[in-house]
Amino acid sequence: MSRPILIGITGGTGSGKSTIAKAIFECLPEKNITIIEQDSYYKNQNHLSLDERVHTNYDHPLAFDTELLIAHLKDLLDGQTIQKPIYNFSIHTRKQTTEIVESKDIIILEGIMILDDEKLRSLMDIKIFVDTDPDVRIIRRILRDIKERGRTLDSVVDQYLNTVRPAHQQFIEPYKKYADIIIPEGGYNKVAIDIMVAKVRSIIYEKQNGTSIELL
Repeated sequence: MSRPILIGITGGTGSGKSTIAKAIFECLPEKNITIIEQDSYYKNQNHLSLDERVHTNYDHPLAFDTELLIAHLKDLLDGQTIQKPIYNFSIHTRKQTTEIVESKDIIILEGIMILDDEKLRSLMDIKIFVDTDPDVRIIRRILRDIKERGRTLDSVVDQYLNTVRPAHQQFIEPYKKYADIIIPEGGYNKVAIDIMVAKVRSIIYEKQNGTSIELL
């Protein structure tokens, strides 16, 4: 099999990058595509107390095990299977179990800081930045963290003001310049999603048939 295509999808918290990644995933055969979430690669913190974990800055590049992420992506690009970490957001550390992920034609890497590291950027064939209004992003963040991660409203707002917003300005927004495609209003931009799905389908067709097709 020829080398898989790695598509990076990034943007601020709540921008809609996960929605776009899932929309592309659901429009294609599962045998051809897989998603890797950067959130799965938060560093293992089993050696810290729960109080120390709670006060970790999760909106900083150093919170991620980027070396392991890069190693796993290289394995997938070489056609190998990986054991992806599973992160428990309620206790702020990794689970002891892992998830087996097989290499596929299209690999989507989704996360807030995937453009921060030059070595990580160099692995990507297509880099997408989802650009969404900050007010929309914070509302989505609040709803997600309360419903899915067991957080309180006060803790989400406090984290946003003290770490999320400053991190966005320092580590996420400046790296928009590295994106090949910028999608405004992520998650609701059906035209952009349809274009990306068509592009990915053409890549799969070319890989399977050895010829390319023209996109309208």
